[in-house]
Amino acid sequence: MGGYFSQQCLSETTDFEFPVEITKVTQNNVRMIIYEFLQQIFQLFSKNLPVGTWNTSQIEKFQNGIYHQIEELEICLSEEQSRARNSFQTWILKSTTFSVKKYFQIITNFLKDKQYSHCSWEAVRMELRTCLIIFDRLMKKHMS
Repeated sequence: MGGYFSQQCLSETTDFEFPVEITKVTQNNVRMIIYEFLQQIFQLFSKNLPVGTWNTSQIEKFQNGIYHQIEELEICLSEEQSRARNSFQTWILKSTTFSVKKYFQIITNFLKDKQYSHCSWEAVRMELRTCLIIFDRLMKKHMS
């Protein structure tokens, strides 16, 4: 969407405190965690985007891709939810989901504090790119 990370934005980088417990999810929970993560990304990229600096058609393509993945996961999750879950797995899932929401609240607060500037969005874009790589690895690990 925004191309390479701009040198002028180096001062905007921050540690968003990625919830490392996500990397330890089980095969039973990975789809739900990724679903929550994609929902949060979709919501984030549906408001206060930098105007005029990113290619609008690329943003729309990204949003459509995320939305399509959410729809696909909803089908998988409806099938999984029909199966019984034990209370320990449910607790782990709720805890991890809470961590994802907290992580995105930190990102949202960062953007607000920086008044949704181009550089703050660039920092978020780079952070989420790293997250998507982590999720790609998780999917390959648990779905193969």
